[in-house]
Amino acid sequence: MFTVTVTETLHETDSIRVLRLVRSDGEALPAYPAGAHVDVTGPTGVTRPYSLCGPPDDTGTYTIAVKREENSRGGSQALHDKAAVGTELTVGAPRRLFGLAPDSARHHLVAAGIGITPLLAMAYELHAAGAEFRLHYVARDRAEAAFADLLERSAFADRVDFHFGLGREATAGVLAAALATPGAGAHVYTCGPEGFMDQVTALAARSLPEDRVHRELFQAGDLPDTGAAVAFEVELDTGEVYTVPPDKTIAEVLEAGGVPLDTSCREGICGTCVLRVLEGEPDHRDHCLSAKEKAAGDQIAACVSRARSPRLVVELW
Repeated sequence: MFTVTVTETLHETDSIRVLRLVRSDGEALPAYPAGAHVDVTGPTGVTRPYSLCGPPDDTGTYTIAVKREENSRGGSQALHDKAAVGTELTVGAPRRLFGLAPDSARHHLVAAGIGITPLLAMAYELHAAGAEFRLHYVARDRAEAAFADLLERSAFADRVDFHFGLGREATAGVLAAALATPGAGAHVYTCGPEGFMDQVTALAARSLPEDRVHRELFQAGDLPDTGAAVAFEVELDTGEVYTVPPDKTIAEVLEAGGVPLDTSCREGICGTCVLRVLEGEPDHRDHCLSAKEKAAGDQIAACVSRARSPRLVVELW
């Protein structure tokens, strides 16, 4: 964790505020790949993950976009109402759970609303690398589309397609046509409301295998129904054993036992609390691990997931 200072604030839309951040100690910020996010602790002490949406090669400034969520725990509201130029915030090192596939010959970026943030960084990185890509941006209307002006002025403006005010069925038709022939070796990346990502995933699945369709989450949806919670044991690689009762999470039990564990969202979406599993079978209830990672069974999100076996042996990263 390190301290940053807000150097600029911009109102992109009525509900989306952009913050520019620099390190308070004057040092360069850690580099990050497109699709990465940082955990930001705001003025009220609430920590939430935000995608980095500036050019990844800019190590002098981090850019985040914060959508005001009226039903949130107060993190987004505080960054809207209390984070002014000169305000200091605490930020964690960048982490990427949603990134560009290195073996892709062509990239299709499909965003809706605030979901433009990680895909904007991807567009910057792909353009700098001279890669083939297309960015589709869906919004109810232009007034709700953050970064629309920036995209129109960008060096890759000719690769951006705006789809504003079309309605669900018309949007589905446009995206279906765009993804019908994605090209050999193509990958699709989508971010936005869960229902929108479900729609894009289904459309992309008509022409691409599952492992070539990637999606980001900003908030947890319904957790998988894997049955009633039961007690199990967690053994650390250092030998300590803890019992996790049905009404507690692994993270809560370890913290109560004085074991240092990084957490952020507490909803299974950010990946901060993921631990390595050495023995036992996880009961995955998160949204941060991919299907392939869950099938491997060697990681677990300690803030929400449980165990199918009587005991898990885990290693603290």
